Amino acid sequence: MPVNLLGLGRAELTAYCANLGENPPRRFRARQLMHWMHQAGADSFSAMTDISKPLRERLALDAVIAGPSVMRDTAAADGTRKWLLDVGTGNAVETVFIPETSRGTLCISSQAGCALECSFCATGRQGFNRNLTTAEIIGQLWWANKCLGAYEGANNNKGEARVISNVVMMGMGEPLANFDNVVSAMQLMLDDDAYGLSRRRVTLSTSGLVPALDRLREACPVALAVSLHAPNDTLRNVLVPINKKYPIRELLAACVRYLDKAPRDFVMFEYTLLDGVNDSVAQARELIETVKGVPCKINLIPFNPFEGSGYARSKPDAVRRFQEILLRAGLVATTRKTRGDDIAAACGQLAGQVADKTRRAERRLARIPVVEKEPASAVGVVP
Repeated sequence: MPVNLLGLGRAELTAYCANLGENPPRRFRARQLMHWMHQAGADSFSAMTDISKPLRERLALDAVIAGPSVMRDTAAADGTRKWLLDVGTGNAVETVFIPETSRGTLCISSQAGCALECSFCATGRQGFNRNLTTAEIIGQLWWANKCLGAYEGANNNKGEARVISNVVMMGMGEPLANFDNVVSAMQLMLDDDAYGLSRRRVTLSTSGLVPALDRLREACPVALAVSLHAPNDTLRNVLVPINKKYPIRELLAACVRYLDKAPRDFVMFEYTLLDGVNDSVAQARELIETVKGVPCKINLIPFNPFEGSGYARSKPDAVRRFQEILLRAGLVATTRKTRGDDIAAACGQLAGQVADKTRRAERRLARIPVVEKEPASAVGVVP
């Protein structure tokens, strides 16, 4: 079966080139191939004009450059783009590009589905099929660059503005549950002969797999976002069930350890606001105490509804009140602007197509979790 060179990192590609048995040295040849694939967007060897014709013909017999197959391309009113990408065997994942004045952010998926079952996430409702390969992960960045015209005469080594300046591992799946392939893909994102992004511009978002977070600290420390969503273990056990295995105290201790090697001096805690569930005054104050001692910023995310979620978006006054309490306590707290919700491309809405092997989606119908709302007396005015 042909080797898909798109998913090979520098070391793997160098080893592959060593087996070609010809000059120039394998490191130089690997660098050439990386430039053509990742910086020029080549999808065939015939375009690689600085490689000899006999070698190009040999490569064409032995290897491929296989990006994802696009099933659907959707644009939102605000300019957000969402692609549904076929990854085979009945599975498709979603990738989202969010354009802004000063940057362009690509949200990448790491799994077909997700096994963690966060109760407010559309992906978690679909169950889980498999991890994506390195080629399928980096292929999302490769495809988006091609689709957005980034390869058309661009040369990032000469300082031109990038179409995609930031990558966030926040799409379908839990990145740390697919550790090896995600790290390999991120190393390509950081490699100067591939995409050349800085560690500050690649962000991994995790629900809190503590041992894997410690491994990431050593292997590829990029910017870190943690899906917190609750101020205490009782509520987080329901919203983010992995908390039963790695409770908040253990997770926060891992975050502090991670910051020793992180490119930023803070962790971003993501907190999706659910009406009457986790958005009260009392819970805002509890959150302040919970994160005390952890250098952090809080990113408040208005819930993005999807069919059958059972949750509602917090009211604007509740969002404002929650943020004000955090700010008055000296925390940095921002409210994420909802982007792409008219095409179900906003945070928590990515669903794609998943051939669920776990039957979680089927079993969920028999046991949908119920979260009691805060009593009205707990919701008040900021003193």
